[in-house]
Amino acid sequence: MTYGAPRDDADVPRYLAAVRGGREPAPHLVTEMRRRYALIGGSPLVRITHAQAVALEADLGGGHVVAAGMRYSNPAIDSALRELVERGAERIVGICMSPQWSPRLMGGYADALAEAAAGAGVQATLAPAWHREPAFIAATAERVREALRDADATTAIMLTAHSLPKRVFDTEPEYIAQLRETAELVAYVAGLESARWHWAYQSAGHTQEEWLRPDLKELFPMLAAQGVREVLVVPVQFLADHLEVLYDLDIAAAEEARAAGLRYRRVAMPNTQPAFIRALARVARSAGSPRVSASSLD
Repeated sequence: MTYGAPRDDADVPRYLAAVRGGREPAPHLVTEMRRRYALIGGSPLVRITHAQAVALEADLGGGHVVAAGMRYSNPAIDSALRELVERGAERIVGICMSPQWSPRLMGGYADALAEAAAGAGVQATLAPAWHREPAFIAATAERVREALRDADATTAIMLTAHSLPKRVFDTEPEYIAQLRETAELVAYVAGLESARWHWAYQSAGHTQEEWLRPDLKELFPMLAAQGVREVLVVPVQFLADHLEVLYDLDIAAAEEARAAGLRYRRVAMPNTQPAFIRALARVARSAGSPRVSASSLD
């Protein structure tokens, strides 16, 4: 299960209102988000999630069917579930496409899945947090090692997660602990020396309240002053290319890095990486019996 994305430029206001619980977005926010989506050529998230679903179904093999469902755009979670039932599914496993779990931030996925399953008269199970899944950690570490093959000692690695208002952390510190645990496991499996990697947040909202820090852009000048010449950014929470990757990292953060005198690189997203799809298959199987039908909900 995932947020989804606006269909096109005209759909941006509707999408933002849906994400905001029905509240109409301010005109300046609509303008800014339209600018960002235009710069990346529109979000590929829905297309990539469909591709992940196709790849996961192939990996799971006979007796399993997989569909992609979106929380704030089409195809919606309920329509994805109906598709699975029409294809013969008797039980559903919902995989929230975030390895870490926050009841406050992601409880809506569980609610949508349960409501859709009840309407279709089938059983549904939501896969629990899978931020420690060894196959997922190994797949992420593999991409880090690949990215570092041509790097030298002047490259610093920044493991990142989406920032949150501090009030969210105050009520759900265990969610932040999951993010940090994933980062530490990835660094360990990738063989990163503790002095070479750094933890930071990204994509903080433009509001007056306090957000979690440090923001990755705040670390760039410090790293440059220490003799670092290149940064490699490794998101440990995102599982596909989307706005927070293609704009927040590849455009906004990259500009800040260059302004600080640093070369900038970003590790490839999982997308349909075979090792990552195998990790998803392990999550699906562990959440249900061998006969469970899997629904990939990004």
